[in-house]
Amino acid sequence: MTENEVVLVVGSGVRRYREYLLAGAARRHPVWLLDAAEPGWQLPYVEGAEVVELLDRARLIPDEAGLFAAADRVAGRRKVAGVFSYDETLVMATARIAERLGLPGMSVEGADNCRNKHRTRQALTAAGLPQPRFALVGTVEQAREAAADIGFPLVLKPRGMGASIGVVRVDSVAELDAAFTVAERAGHGGAPAYEGGVLLEEFVHGPEISVDGASHGGEYRPFFLAHKTTGPEPYFEEIGHLVDSVDPLLADPELLRVLTEAHRVLGVSDGVTHTELKLTPRGPVIVEVNGRLGGDLIPYLGKLASGLDPAAIATELSLGRRPELTPGTAQTVGIRFLCPEQDSVIESVEVPAAGELPGLLEAAAIVEPGTVLRLPPRGYLGRYAYVICAADDPRTCAERLDRAAAAVLLKATAVTD
Repeated sequence: MTENEVVLVVGSGVRRYREYLLAGAARRHPVWLLDAAEPGWQLPYVEGAEVVELLDRARLIPDEAGLFAAADRVAGRRKVAGVFSYDETLVMATARIAERLGLPGMSVEGADNCRNKHRTRQALTAAGLPQPRFALVGTVEQAREAAADIGFPLVLKPRGMGASIGVVRVDSVAELDAAFTVAERAGHGGAPAYEGGVLLEEFVHGPEISVDGASHGGEYRPFFLAHKTTGPEPYFEEIGHLVDSVDPLLADPELLRVLTEAHRVLGVSDGVTHTELKLTPRGPVIVEVNGRLGGDLIPYLGKLASGLDPAAIATELSLGRRPELTPGTAQTVGIRFLCPEQDSVIESVEVPAAGELPGLLEAAAIVEPGTVLRLPPRGYLGRYAYVICAADDPRTCAERLDRAAAAVLLKATAVTD
């Protein structure tokens, strides 16, 4: 590393969910931030910052021209050695910055193959990898035709959203029209390049996991594996994750084969990814591949469980270097997100203190009094608190999460409109 060298981080994100990543990147290498506002909480972690509109406000898509100009300005003053982002909406722009500046990292093709769920399905199916049967439909009539061909139950999802927004299970033709409307409307909350059309998929049975992995020079290796809890049905909101640093699935030959081949087919030869899969009777089936680290504090759980720093891994890959992926600790860490039972106005949330209960590492209220939380399909990510617990094994960790969640006190008023 030269004295003048920096890594660009595109977008700092929400402090509660992303500060640990910016801090981890700064511990590995000097960071220069491209962000929409002057740094505040970010100041201890950055060498400098370039203020730039991340999104074109009129079209709600990344302002690539502005981001390119900002990256060029930094490159004119400092040696830019790498660039990465942990924001789903910015992965394509970040890949284009890397290409523009001749930097290592995920290719534009690889990022787009991950970002566009229909392209993911097409590529993986063509390669013979385990996939749900699927169709991209633009109208209710097309959805009915595809459903008749694929059969029920089905999953409908927007083509380019994340965080399970707009994803809904359909068990019969009577539910199809309403579900199509939910998925299609949700798809208009993201980038217009990925609007238009609903992905209709065969519902595959089995527990769901996610895997954060690293690709370097075409070699893929997983480093965190999380077991996911979703609900309430028929939606797929993520309400919990459990990471065991010595999970035997991390060494499962068939899972590794599917993951490795999927990354090859999608053209993800360098960079971090977050892959979601179902463990079905016919083996692991890929739900989606994302060209970034996981959300929902999953990488944070992995850091606590294994000692591996996810931001350091992403930084090393952005510099074109092979990261160290050997865990330093061995425990299970999980998170539980708490949602009201109905649409509600939050009056107060009280959480237990860390250490007050066995294994409780953190508990936090994440909304202010007066916040209106709505459940799917009227709203998404309607969480009022979370708890994080650790244990020596997954079963004990799950029990501790149950106990910690029960200790959170919510006062709320139902919303009926």
